[in-house]
Amino acid sequence: MKIALVGYGKMGHMIEQCALRDGHEVVVTIDTMADDAKVKVAAGDGAAVARAVKSSGAEGIIEFTHPSAVIENIKALLPLGLPLVVGTTGWNDKHEEIAKYANEVGGTIMTAGNFSIGVNMFYKIVEEAAKIMSDYSEYDVATWEAHHNQKADSPSGTALEIARRVMLGNKNKTEMVFDAFHERPKANQLHVSSTRCGNIPGTHKVFFDGTADTIELTHTARSREGFAVGAVKSLAKLDSALKSGKLAKGNLYGWDDLF
Repeated sequence: MKIALVGYGKMGHMIEQCALRDGHEVVVTIDTMADDAKVKVAAGDGAAVARAVKSSGAEGIIEFTHPSAVIENIKALLPLGLPLVVGTTGWNDKHEEIAKYANEVGGTIMTAGNFSIGVNMFYKIVEEAAKIMSDYSEYDVATWEAHHNQKADSPSGTALEIARRVMLGNKNKTEMVFDAFHERPKANQLHVSSTRCGNIPGTHKVFFDGTADTIELTHTARSREGFAVGAVKSLAKLDSALKSGKLAKGNLYGWDDLF
């Protein structure tokens, strides 16, 4: 498959390596700053991004940039009609808007808070554990995540999805709290806390804490490679699903729609 990479930072380079290893061809790399990108564009110039992708002959696109640029990029790229995988997080509040836009222009987009296969299995484990533990009122639950100090959003998209899965399993938790508490937490509040430090690729924990003991579920990423592998496989599966008719064009899809 001929792939265009929008965003050529550390993740973009890793995605390129994984794509080449899987037998794909990276026909263009686009970035606002990377000196080794094939095409450099001005920040916020989505039209230039779309022109570079269109002229490259790409058959699919992977976007890993920055929360400040992602919406502009998506709106410029969707009208091209190519399968688009977006790994940039920090735009959950725009999903409904983008889904509507994809339908209007006939473009297809797939996104996930985290493209790691292991993380997506972790989601299922967390949801089941929360369901089991919800029967025992002496146990409270909270989540925590840590990432490198270059990450631009907090909490991470992965942390938000983990929190959502906790709330699916435990109906007693109905509100996420991201800030510090200045009073005792209410029983329905789920604390979702974050740390940014150093070079941490990503660590996520769920705590079930009782009077006698604590149960911890942890996912620790060793590197960015798991995210890159998942993004490449997602684009290949999205392209295949569209060609086979399993999925329809003009929609916003998530991980569970493909895997």
